This record gives sequence, C-alpha cells and structure tokens, in this order.
Amino acid sequence: MPDFTEHQILNPTAQTCRTSLHNLRCCVVAPTYNNAQTVKQVLIDTSAYVSHIIVVNDGSTDHTADILSELQDTAFENQMHLEVIHLKKNSGKGFALRTGFARAVAMGFRYAITIDTDGQHFSDDIPLFADLIRKFPDNLIVGVRNMEQEGIPKKSSFGNRFSNFWFKLETGVALPDTQSGFRLYPVERLKNIRFFTSKYEFEIEVLVRAAWAKIRIKWIPVKVHYEPKESRISHFRPGRDFFRISLLNTVLVLIAFLWIKPRDLIRRLNWARFKRFFRREFSNRANTSLRIACSAGFGVFMGIVPIWGYQLIVGLTLAYIMKLNKTIVFIAANISIPPMIPIILYGSFLMGGWFIGEYASPVTIDTISFSYVKHHLFQYLVGSIALAVVAGLLVFLFTWVAVSFWRKKHFSPQPSLINTNGDI
Repeated sequence: MPDFTEHQILNPTAQTCRTSLHNLRCCVVAPTYNNAQTVKQVLIDTSAYVSHIIVVNDGSTDHTADILSELQDTAFENQMHLEVIHLKKNSGKGFALRTGFARAVAMGFRYAITIDTDGQHFSDDIPLFADLIRKFPDNLIVGVRNMEQEGIPKKSSFGNRFSNFWFKLETGVALPDTQSGFRLYPVERLKNIRFFTSKYEFEIEVLVRAAWAKIRIKWIPVKVHYEPKESRISHFRPGRDFFRISLLNTVLVLIAFLWIKPRDLIRRLNWARFKRFFRREFSNRANTSLRIACSAGFGVFMGIVPIWGYQLIVGLTLAYIMKLNKTIVFIAANISIPPMIPIILYGSFLMGGWFIGEYASPVTIDTISFSYVKHHLFQYLVGSIALAVVAGLLVFLFTWVAVSFWRKKHFSPQPSLINTNGDI
C-alpha cells in the first residue's frame, strides 16, 4: 500500500497547511458509503494537508470497511491520525456528518472540513479553507463549484439553482452553491443546535440554521470532478430526495417568516433605529402618503386574514405586485405576533357573531383556543375576514392622516421674506 509520496512530503504548501490546521484545531470529517474504489486514494491525498481525519462508514455493503481497516493497520497511521466510526446500517449522509461532528467536538476540535469520498473534490483545495478561516474565525466556509463547466450533470445544475433560491429566501444570504459537500464547519459553534434531518437535506438545513444562529457564511471557488455518466456512482435518489429537500424548504420558509424574520426585526428595533427608519420612509418623496397608508393598512389586513402560515409570503408577494412598500407591509403584518393572537381570535369571533346573528356561538376571552376555533370555524372565518378589512381600513385612514399632517408640517414651503412690492 502506498505511503506518503515524495511530492506530498516535500510540498511546502501541504506541510504549511497541515501545521496551520493543527494549530487551528481543525480536522477532516469524511462520510463514506460504498465508495470502495475511491475512498483509499481520497484519504491518502487528504492526509497530506491535514493530520486528523474522522471517517464515518455509513453502513457500507462493499469492501469499504476492509479498506479502512487496512489503512488503520499500516504504517500510514504513523503519518496521520485516522479515526473510523462504523455505523451498523446506512442512516444517510446527514446522520453520518452529525456523527462525525459530535466526535470532532468530543476530541476537542474547533473546526471540521467535510470532503466527499467519491473523488469529486480535490484535496489540494484544502489550503484555501485554511487561509480563509485564519482571516475570518468561526465562519462557515463553502467550497463553491463551477456548475457551468463541462461534464456537470444538468439535474445537478438545476437542483443547485433551486436550492440557492430557497436558501436566499430563508436567510437573506446569497450563496452560489448550497449543495457543495466540500465545506469547513465551526463545529464548536454548531454543537448546541439540534438538527432534525439525516439525509442529503441536512447540508441545506445546517446552512440555514447556521445563518439563523448568526454564523457568517463565506465561500471560495474549488475544483470539481465528475466521472462520465456511464461510470458515475451516485447515491442521490432524485425523486425521493428531491421531495425531502422540497419539504424541508417549505418548513424552513414558514419558520423564517413566522419566527426568524420577526425575531430579528424585534432585536434590531431601538428608538434611534426607529427614528431613522421613520425619517427614511416617511421623508422619501417617492413614498407618497397614500402609498405608505396603503402599505400599512394592507399589512395589517394580511396579518389578520385567516391564512395562517402563509400571511407574510402572500402579503409580500402581493405587495410587490401592487408596488407597495414591502418593509412597511412586513412590519404591519406582524400584528399577528404570538401575544396578539388571542386578541385577534377573540375579535374575529365577535365580528363573526355580528355577521351570522342568531347562529353565532357565545365567546369570552377565556374560552378562546385552537380547539374552539376548529369547532366554530365558520364564525371565525367570517369574523376574521371582516376584522381584517375593518382593521386594515382604520390603520389606512389613521396612517394617511398622520403622515399627511407630518409631511405638511415638515415639508410645507417657507414663507417668503420678500413681499409682493419687493420690500424686505
């Protein structure tokens, strides 16, 4: 079996990288599943650039386990600290990565670089990660592939664009390649996040959850190699895995708009920022008094209208179509924050009772619950739509009058210092 090649030993870049990553407490986590043809060479090449490698054998049914045992038992182990974790059954790439991360944290590592063992990634790109993490500690770094190069499968290119779109919607962060498995993770900062996916979609979840946890995400360009179609081995199941990824993105979008974005907005709010926002939006002559009032009224309407879970998505989409101020719509729509929900439900039932008359069910603030809503759904639906219309109109009128008065006071033309006769 080959040991370190002369090129590896004498390569100053590799040796510098190895020392740097050791000082940074960075290891490599390499999940593998039925990659017997490539795993050995990938690990040998990787060992030139990093001294500690954790391999997670995700229930392989080929000769992967034997190859890993051979690597551990030979002189190669003297050049590299190789730890192998064998999972009894194939549990998915996400579970394998999570297992590797947990082991890395337990061993005292601060960072972990993940690399696929199918030969797609090039180990000589690892120094790029080392250089960038020294400049930006505790960031998450993604190795971005050139998805336009020849040989990239069309389905991979489409899936990547699809994933990039949803990632930006969920986090506000633009990332050119959200599906690359070549990454550097700040595992110490991730250890307290409880992840809930275990397959390929984990690599999307971890990016989104990291961004939500205020971990900065940076990227570097890396090389990529795809085998010809006839000899390419892929464990990605297009139908099932694409469905799982789509389902995950649906959940993440709902969480983003119902919790993360309102949370971040509230955290950013203080009196100084509110005054700056007020002056910026209300002093901007492109925002007419009517446009501001329509945006506020429409936002309140969307915050109350009974399409729970989709209020912000639908509201912002319609605001874009109607050319309203999306920021004001977003703020006003947050009238449905958790403390306000019982009041909105109670008001909806009262309004519904007025409309349906003798068929209405009596309601008090103490009887309000989601079970009560379920059993008196018609009254709630009628009332919530009526309440949304009334509240939206009231906010529209109040905002229009208030903004018009404020602008008249602050933007009215100054009286001339010269009278009609030309005298001062």
